[in-house]
Amino acid sequence: MKQDVRILLLGEPKVGKTSLIMSLVGEEFPDEVPPRAEEITIPADVTPEKVPTHIVDYSEKEQSDEVLKGEIVKANVVCVVYDVTNEDTIDKIKTKWIPLVNGDAEKGNKVPIILVGNKSDLRSGSSMETILPIMNQFSEIETCVECSAKNLKNISELFYYAQKAVLHPTAPLYDPEDKQLKSLCVRALSRVFYISDQDNDRILSDAELNCFQKSCFGNPLAPQALEDVKTVVWKNTNDGVQDNGLTLNGFLFLNTLFIQRGRHETTWTILRKFGYDDNLELTDDYLYPELRVPVSCTTELNHLGHQFLQQLFDKYDVDKDRALSPAELKNLFCVCPYMPWGADVYMAVPTTDDGYISNHGYVCQWTLSAYLDVHRCLEHLGYLGYSILTEQDSQTAAITVTREKEVDLEKHQTQRSVFLCKVIGPRGTGKTAFLQAFVGRKLENKESPTSAFSPYVINTIQVGSQEKYLILNEVDVEAEFLKASDAHCDVACLMYDSSDLHSFDYCASIYKQHYMESNIPCVLVASKVDLPEVKQLHGMTPAEFCYKHRLPPPMSFSSLSLDTTSRNIYTRLGWAAMYPHLNGSDMSNTSFWLRVTLGSAVCAVVGFAIYRAVVRLK
Repeated sequence: MKQDVRILLLGEPKVGKTSLIMSLVGEEFPDEVPPRAEEITIPADVTPEKVPTHIVDYSEKEQSDEVLKGEIVKANVVCVVYDVTNEDTIDKIKTKWIPLVNGDAEKGNKVPIILVGNKSDLRSGSSMETILPIMNQFSEIETCVECSAKNLKNISELFYYAQKAVLHPTAPLYDPEDKQLKSLCVRALSRVFYISDQDNDRILSDAELNCFQKSCFGNPLAPQALEDVKTVVWKNTNDGVQDNGLTLNGFLFLNTLFIQRGRHETTWTILRKFGYDDNLELTDDYLYPELRVPVSCTTELNHLGHQFLQQLFDKYDVDKDRALSPAELKNLFCVCPYMPWGADVYMAVPTTDDGYISNHGYVCQWTLSAYLDVHRCLEHLGYLGYSILTEQDSQTAAITVTREKEVDLEKHQTQRSVFLCKVIGPRGTGKTAFLQAFVGRKLENKESPTSAFSPYVINTIQVGSQEKYLILNEVDVEAEFLKASDAHCDVACLMYDSSDLHSFDYCASIYKQHYMESNIPCVLVASKVDLPEVKQLHGMTPAEFCYKHRLPPPMSFSSLSLDTTSRNIYTRLGWAAMYPHLNGSDMSNTSFWLRVTLGSAVCAVVGFAIYRAVVRLK
């Protein structure tokens, strides 16, 4: 909504433009009227719409045509004043003043006009019979007010309507020639309807209408008022009321009726509550609320965010199979101007056997979005009506900014629940298969150029008694040199092909370049262990390299047999990310991981006891 209003008064000499301004300000008819009133600013607190209002007078004798053109350009609304007793001043409305104001303006960009019939105290009847054809001819005319500067009749109303024409403009909402809502208005109100339809039955029940009414106007409707609204819609539409509720067509009709009856401020109140500006676009303040994220901090969905997204999932999971089909997913995002999730989402998260986004995968994808691009995540939550439905100030209420990583290292503990792992290795190592195995898929059709690809996958892992999210990011290798930004993460997975004698050398080089002197833990993974192992052309074996640099021994992975050993790699990556302060510990490799993974330690002790008992029996 505009921060102030500039009203320009035009009209033939002696019609009373200056008198109207003087009567408004002085609250009495002036004894002496100057040739032209100086520009007047009315403070916000004494105007009906609570915005500063500037009133500008025009005198044909005192001002040039150039000055007039400049004032028209600056004006938000023009009041064309005529004398109700003088037919010539009425004729000049259509032959002179309206062409002067909007003659070169395109449809939709015209300055709103208020017709003001002054000196009504000198005429017994109304001038409206003469004015109506002019109003029908020019769509930019908002309304006509007959008043009297001498008797102070309708003076404040005149300037109220002028304010209203600026702050609640008709032009973006309604086409008076076609007598219907404009397409952008239909799109915006449709989004309002779908967000307000909380059970997704395409009908606003009494309860949903009252929630909507309370959200927009502060109070629910009385039961009789609610019935009266539905009766009006039912009498004027074929399908506006269904199952005793309001359909989308009924909702649109109701807003059309508001506008046609001059109550377009009602529709604007709704639209602005749902984030729209005067051009019926969602404002930047609404879509992108300020959220400060320090460099070493990350962003996660909190319980409020999870609660809202789960309610959204339940709303659109029509068949209640705990998964979203492509059609259900499309319906969920119908309030967005574009589809936020592309085909790559089906490669990034766990899916059902039918290839649908499971409830778990849905939460994973939102978690990934909040971590990688929180501002885009806030945008999507804004489209979905988060702040309206949850009665929060903005979408930032759904996000937690974690504390700085340096503090976690100092305290030897973290409150974070999402961790990033960079998977780095030469091309052809099997990184993509490793990522897909993490979300429970074997890589198929990898040679197909049309198959979707995601450099990220996300799933949950169990770290002790806690469930955490682990993001794996496959780093594309184009050269021997890896940028520092590509290496930065919570834990690095350095992967080499055990069947390729040159493969490990690259991992060793990357470790020395980026991780040897850092606080980022590393886990080495030998892939393709189903193939014959070859000796790596490096100064030492991978196991010796790990021992020298106090790293855990390389873990084995094969995409052909996703056994427990393979799956344990992801758990180990999670442990390493969660306890980075143990990176480079003086403990031996074995005891390092046994100390971190207590469960594994217990299993080892029990296993050894059984082994000794068996030996004694022999």
